Parts: sequence; C-alpha cells; structure tokens
Amino acid sequence: MGLLIGLFFGVGLLLIIAAFVAPAEAGPDKEGWLRAKSRELLASAGIEGLTPGAFIGACLITGVAGFLLMFLVSRALPVGAVFGLMAGWMPIALVRSRARRRLGEFRELWPDVVDNVASAVRAGLSLSEALAQVGERGPVQLREPFRRFGADYASTGRFAESLDRLKARLADPVGDRVVEALRIAREVGGGDLGRLLRSLSTFLRDDARTRSELESRQSWSVNGARVAVAAPWLVLALLSFQGDVIQRYNTPVGAVIIGLGAVICVIAYRVMLRIGRLPEPERVLR
Repeated sequence: MGLLIGLFFGVGLLLIIAAFVAPAEAGPDKEGWLRAKSRELLASAGIEGLTPGAFIGACLITGVAGFLLMFLVSRALPVGAVFGLMAGWMPIALVRSRARRRLGEFRELWPDVVDNVASAVRAGLSLSEALAQVGERGPVQLREPFRRFGADYASTGRFAESLDRLKARLADPVGDRVVEALRIAREVGGGDLGRLLRSLSTFLRDDARTRSELESRQSWSVNGARVAVAAPWLVLALLSFQGDVIQRYNTPVGAVIIGLGAVICVIAYRVMLRIGRLPEPERVLR
C-alpha cells in the first residue's frame, strides 16, 4: 500500500512539474540541446499539440511509473531501475516509430505532389497557386500542410517565408529538397519549370522504389535484433513474479550483472542496426 501511495504521489508531482515547465518554451535559438532534439523529433512525427517540455515530462512520468511498478512486483531495486529506464524510453521509441512511418508515407507521395503541381502549372496557374491547390486536391496525408501554406501566402503574400513555414511543418528531408527546388524554379522562372518538375518527379519515384525494395530486405535483420534484445528482459520480467528467485538480483553482484547485461544489449542492438541500416537522409536545407 505504501508503494502504491508513493507511485501516485510521484506521478502527481511529475504532472505538476510538467504543467509548469511545458508553457515556458524558449525560442528555438535559446533552448537547450534536449529540448531542440525533442522539438525536431515531434515535428518529424507530425505531433503539433505536444511541447518539448511536456514530452520530456511524459518520459519522466513513464520511467518513474515503470520503476515503481516493477519494484512493487519484484521487491528488487536493480530490476525496478532497469525497467524504469526502459519505460522512460518507450515514448521516445513510439514517437520515432511514428516519425519513420510518416516519412515513409511522404516519400511515396511526393512524386504525386510534384505531378499535381506540374499539371496545375501547365493549366496556367502560378507556382504559388499550384502549391495551394495541393491542399485541396493532393494526397490526403499532405493536404493540411499545403492548405496552411495557401493561407500563409494569401495573408502575407511572401512566397519565401510561406515556403519556410511549409518546410517546418513537413519536417521531411525529401520535402526540403522539393521545396528548395520549387524555390529555385520560382526565382529563375522561364520555360524550364515544367521540365524541372517532370525530372524531379521521376527522380523521386525512382528513389522511393529503390529504397522500398532495400527496406523490405533489411526488415529481417531489424526484427531479429529486436527479438534478440527483448528476449532476456522478458525472461527477467517473468522471473520477477518468483520472489525467491528474483531476490538473488537484489544484491550488489546482481545489480552489476543486470547493469552489464543492459549495456551489452544496447551495444549489440546498435551494432546490429548499424550493420543492416540504410543511409538516412538528413535535413540539410533547413
């Protein structure tokens, strides 16, 4: 009962702290490394209603909750600590997974977006009008950012600033290249716009097809790495329900064994991913 009271007290305290921390957002140029990375990760996942401070607070809350829950079950401090770290990492892993899915979907849709823009330009629309109409007739997943681009351009009339806001909302490396290509096409002008858009569409479609084939072949190594890393901790979680067995880890030697096991699993997981990973595009045109 005392541990349950402590659990609810700790979660409530962290919620209060997060409530005070989250609204006090610093500017992008003044915020710390942790907040900047959290903001970038949330933008890549398309999560706009969650601030970096609230996201960090959620990680702390889940970490404390996981620690207290496993400590309540096992009565072993090292076991509670290692599962608390895993629980604290879970929100980050979920957001990263959502970001990968989102960017993968966008990669398949960008050729259609460029084709829509090229068709609108051939029909006599300006480039800004062609981009705005993607928000009405383009792929559903990309309509909202382009709809907001149209609203920005209609209210300000500044094409370059509206493109910068569009890039920030998309937070997509492929989107950065497309936007910069359109910016150059707008500034240069002339009769090469249609040819540029057709070439860009062909390049994006070939790139997406090649990457999709490589990722399908890579998936077995990623899944194998995850199963290999998760197996020993699943066994440890099951052992937590056997009090006489799990208490053997509630010693300095047991803590060292769990700590070394955690370090080895992290290193092995990172090495396996690095061996089988594909080069990830970076946002170099921000």
